Amino acid sequence: MIEANALAVRSNPVTRVSLAEALALGPLLWDDLMTRAGCASPFMSWAWHRAWADAAPPAEAGAGEVLTLQDSGSLQAVLPLRQCRLRFRRITVSALTWAIGDIGCPDELDVPAPPDRDLRALAEAIEDLPWQIIVLPNLVEDAPGARRLGGALEERGHTTRHLPLWSCPRLELPASWDTYLATLSPNRRQILRRKERGLRRDHAVALVDYDETSLDEGWGHLLALHEQRWNGTGGAFRDPRNAQLQRQFAGAMAREQRLWLTTLNVDGRAAAAWYGFTSDDAVYFYQGGRDPQWQRESVGLVLMSLMIQRAIERGYRVFNFLRGDDEYKNAFKPSQRMTWEMVVFRSGWGGRALRLLDRVAAFRGGPA
Repeated sequence: MIEANALAVRSNPVTRVSLAEALALGPLLWDDLMTRAGCASPFMSWAWHRAWADAAPPAEAGAGEVLTLQDSGSLQAVLPLRQCRLRFRRITVSALTWAIGDIGCPDELDVPAPPDRDLRALAEAIEDLPWQIIVLPNLVEDAPGARRLGGALEERGHTTRHLPLWSCPRLELPASWDTYLATLSPNRRQILRRKERGLRRDHAVALVDYDETSLDEGWGHLLALHEQRWNGTGGAFRDPRNAQLQRQFAGAMAREQRLWLTTLNVDGRAAAAWYGFTSDDAVYFYQGGRDPQWQRESVGLVLMSLMIQRAIERGYRVFNFLRGDDEYKNAFKPSQRMTWEMVVFRSGWGGRALRLLDRVAAFRGGPA
């Protein structure tokens, strides 16, 4: 584990601590900073980093560290990083990347810092770490904190490049369900209404929500229905580490009353499950599942439709489908938002050589 040490760089207000020590600060300071920074991604939150650290192998968790920028005792920025050896353009290089990696597919990340906060001190502190490149993937489309940090690093002679990564479809929610339905094609509106109406006509239908007291029951339904959906051939929870990470994060969301874990029960049995969470004015859909015997009745479609309707009724402004340009998501007519990746090449001949290699490989269409 990396011991805490103030970076003695010309009175730099940045402190470098282990991820464990940063998490020991508790969620209030970390999440207050996210609010001031306008960083709404649940995957940048204290709760996600806490769940990730508890699910990670000890050596991997111990490799995580955080650069914290403070001013008069107030937290102004956090940058959770991990030093690693990384394959880049078929060459192994010394790199810095997100401490949490890509387990669980964290999306729409950023460097939390208030909009008016100068990040040059953070850029200066980063130079004390050993790296040839910095790779920050899965950034939210505008990523103001990461862009300002990249600009500060460029001022110090380093080079940055940006590439789009994943589509993250999202709905900008109107004030009413009818207004939303009016944005769909007549055929799509008819399908949504007919499927729900037919299911309710022929069966006893109920939405069942699960909170902190009933989380184990709801989580069991989610895992079972997700497994049935994938017929034992795949799915997000087959990786035990991801399953542990998600279960702990769901517990944190339940304690904060931000968990949306719901089953669509048909004739008294769970036929479909929906798992997501809220942050600020957005609802995030993470995973779901359904019983194949109800495929003809489109229980998954009905449940998704009902959850969008619920988000509108409760005043949320965004419904985020997260990573993946799946057909079932696009059927709801979302706008297409992209995550992106920022790579920083260290100044000097080594960084210039890697940047040249990167340009040549990109021109040829080679893998990163």
